[in-house]
Amino acid sequence: MIQTLMEKLAKSEVTILIAEDDDGHAELIVDNLREAGLTNEIVRFRDGQEALDFLTGVPGTPETRQNGTAYLLLLDIRMPRVDGVEVLRRVKVVPELHKMPVIMLTTTDDPREVQNCYELGCSCYITKPVDYDRFSEMLHRLGLFLMVVQVPDINGKA
Repeated sequence: MIQTLMEKLAKSEVTILIAEDDDGHAELIVDNLREAGLTNEIVRFRDGQEALDFLTGVPGTPETRQNGTAYLLLLDIRMPRVDGVEVLRRVKVVPELHKMPVIMLTTTDDPREVQNCYELGCSCYITKPVDYDRFSEMLHRLGLFLMVVQVPDINGKA
């Protein structure tokens, strides 16, 4: 069954994952999603490896993905250890995760990179504006967008 993300967000059923190595960008993302009205749990990762460890349940990882929980991943490309493109590639081949919406949120606007991410299965590709005010406005709009987009169930549960 497909529910709108707004319904799931309203019930706080979707956990928003943010893989972003820049502390300032991560804080701005969270602040603007909150200003847009999202009250969901948000989990932030400082690099791609942390995100993969969480999603794939690496033993010894303090937090791991819970079966039956819906997730949406906001993913930067340029990160240490494992970059966002590789995270996307690995996530989309895991049967339990391949339906999880992944939104690339990055400063990279190279058309080849955009095409590659869509070919790997990203749901949406958004380029971060350099200007602070434009970046804030884009994030606020992203929060509003997340309230109306539909998301499939993952892990076999609604």
